Amino acid sequence: MTRLAIAINQGRCVGCHTCANACKMQNNVPDGMLWNRVLTEGSDVIDGAQGTYPHLTRTYLPMACQHCDNAACQRVCPTGATYKDEKGRVEIDYDKCIGCRMCMAACPYNARVFNWSKPKRSTGANWGDGRVPVRPKGVAEKCTLCKERTDDGDVPMCVACCPARARIFGDLDDPDSEISKVIRENQAYVLLEEQGTQPKVHYFN
Repeated sequence: MTRLAIAINQGRCVGCHTCANACKMQNNVPDGMLWNRVLTEGSDVIDGAQGTYPHLTRTYLPMACQHCDNAACQRVCPTGATYKDEKGRVEIDYDKCIGCRMCMAACPYNARVFNWSKPKRSTGANWGDGRVPVRPKGVAEKCTLCKERTDDGDVPMCVACCPARARIFGDLDDPDSEISKVIRENQAYVLLEEQGTQPKVHYFN
């Protein structure tokens, strides 16, 4: 078995949004959409803070599809468009997606975007990896763990481009992998554990 996953060191994340932009470029994500976002914990604005001046703290929370083992989006998809592949990634078959957005309603992480109109790109042309499928109007889309790259043994672009080296990619089913060791040794946690979705994105400090 293989269960590809990402661990994120929040103590190293500087909120630079390089991961979000690298993801956008790699995956040909249309204008006005992001698959990968960087939130600020305890605040509803970018680079907000928690506390009262001068006692303020700021922690960044990178957020994308959590590639859950018990994915709520997969359970509710009426056509089988959302599926888990042999490497544990939650993926979307765009040819099967009927745009019902049940997956978006079911996901507790707000991890998908929807093509309400024909996707627009500032260059007037597609960009990024030519192997990435071009999504049409009327489908949901999200992080794929850079399927095209990871199928070739590379790391996702967000991991490759992170200047703070805050992201670790690997196989959770390999106890000797770097990601497995980091999760064990740093008391890593997952988001909304009480939802029972068993996300494969782990966070630690």
